[in-house]
Amino acid sequence: MKILSIGTWVCGIGGALIIITGLVSLVTQQTFFGLRHAVNYFHVANSVLLLGILCLLARQACIMNHPKKDA
Repeated sequence: MKILSIGTWVCGIGGALIIITGLVSLVTQQTFFGLRHAVNYFHVANSVLLLGILCLLARQACIMNHPKKDA
């Protein structure tokens, strides 16, 4: 479950960085990574953030299906 937690954090931070890059591209009218339209950044960020949500839900499902046993 630790890998799902790490995946959630990585996807969340990655999505935020992509959104910030898109905003900078929109404000400065510069092309980064060969992308001419700022909307493309938000499409990619959407997919990355959905992957993060999927990791979070999978982690919660693992926790609910395998509760810790009291000793």
